[in-house]
Amino acid sequence: MNNPLILTLETVFDQCSIALSQSGVMLSEQTQTGKREQTQQILPMIDEILTKNQIKFTDLTAIAFNRGPGAFSGIRINTAVAQALAFAHDLPCLPVSSLQAVAQQAFVDKGLTHVYAVIDARMNQVYFGEFVLKDDIMQAVNDNTERLLDYDEKTEQNLPLVGDGANLLSTQENQPIFNDITPTAKTLAILGEHLYKNNGAVTAENALPVYLRHNAWKTLAEQKASH
Repeated sequence: MNNPLILTLETVFDQCSIALSQSGVMLSEQTQTGKREQTQQILPMIDEILTKNQIKFTDLTAIAFNRGPGAFSGIRINTAVAQALAFAHDLPCLPVSSLQAVAQQAFVDKGLTHVYAVIDARMNQVYFGEFVLKDDIMQAVNDNTERLLDYDEKTEQNLPLVGDGANLLSTQENQPIFNDITPTAKTLAILGEHLYKNNGAVTAENALPVYLRHNAWKTLAEQKASH
C-alpha cells in the first residue's frame, strides 16, 4: 500500500499514548501520562481516536507498538493489545524498539544525530543501545547494539547519553546528558512507518516483546538468596 494507515500504541514509558498516522502525516495523537492505568486507558483511547477520525479497523494497514525493552508490565500490555487487535482484524504488526524511539526523540527534540540511548532497567542496570541518523531515522549501528549495562559503566565513545537512564552511567569528560527524553506514540509512528516501508512488518504471532533480561525472576531470587 502506497499510503499506509498505521495505528501506534505506546505504554512502556509510564504513559498511555496512541497515534494514528498516514504516509508520515499525523492524523491524531493522544497521550495520558503518569497514571499507571494503561490497562484501563488503552482500549477506550483507541476507540476514541478511531471514531474521531472516522476510521475502522478494516481501514488500517498495520499496528505499530513499543516492543521494549523497558517496564515489564508496559511491554506486556502493549504487546498483548497489539497482538489481539492484529489477530482479530487480520493486520500485520510493526514492533518498534523503545531504545530506538528514545534515540529518534533525541533527534526530534535536540537535533542529535549519534547517541547512546539509555533506559533505566532497575536492579542496578540500564538498557543501552547506540544509534546514528540515516535518512532522518535513528538506526542501530549494528544488530547487537541493544544490551544491558551495569550502573556506573563508562561508554566507549564520548557520545550524548539520552533517556531516563542517562545519568546512571559514568561519564567521560564533558559527555552530554539528556535524561528528559520521553518518546510518545507520535515518534514511534515515524519508526513504525519506516519498518513498514522496509519490509519490517510481522504477523501477530511473531509480534514478540523484547525484555533483554529474560531471567529477571531468577536474578531476583539469586539476589535475595545472596543476602
